[in-house]
Amino acid sequence: MEEMCERGNMRAALQQVRANQGSPGIDDMRVDELPAFLQTHWLAMKEQLLQGAYQPQAIKRVEIPKPGSREQRKLGIPCVIDRLIQQAMLQVLQWRWDPTFSAFSSGFRPGRSAHQAVAQAQAYLEQGYSYVVDIDLEKFFDRVCHDRLRSRLASRITDKRILKLIRAFLRAGIFEDGLMTIPPEGTPQGSPLSPFLSNVV
Repeated sequence: MEEMCERGNMRAALQQVRANQGSPGIDDMRVDELPAFLQTHWLAMKEQLLQGAYQPQAIKRVEIPKPGSREQRKLGIPCVIDRLIQQAMLQVLQWRWDPTFSAFSSGFRPGRSAHQAVAQAQAYLEQGYSYVVDIDLEKFFDRVCHDRLRSRLASRITDKRILKLIRAFLRAGIFEDGLMTIPPEGTPQGSPLSPFLSNVV
């Protein structure tokens, strides 16, 4: 947690959140308002994080069209402050975990892309293989098992405050159509941490 809250890491996280832009969460704070907010509130937020007492806000659920389909994809939009904290956590965890992921996995990983996966598939075809199989796990983000995920994380993360904070993010309420629900499973698409957590699973 100390590494996550370290000044350089938080500055890098702020830079990334500002570069990503994105819509406001349930508090309606925009990304460009974040620096001024942090000047006033960061020390108190940092203390909450270090004490293991930080509570994320609820997530705003929106639907966007799914490319190449008539279906809608559900996105969860955390408030800007929670995106900042998730980004800071991601920066600390990702470099430790990424080398342990499969060399054949390209999704949501730094320095990897779908283009590389296609190039690898083309190389296999040139080697004489006849088939490429494309598999999509339907609604995968929505169905991530919290217990399984937390067990995997706990096997390598010793700081209980980090585990508690991840659990709080997973259990943050989802605000949709005027109603608040607590998700029993899933990690909402739209937050900086979700792709990493899905890769851990």
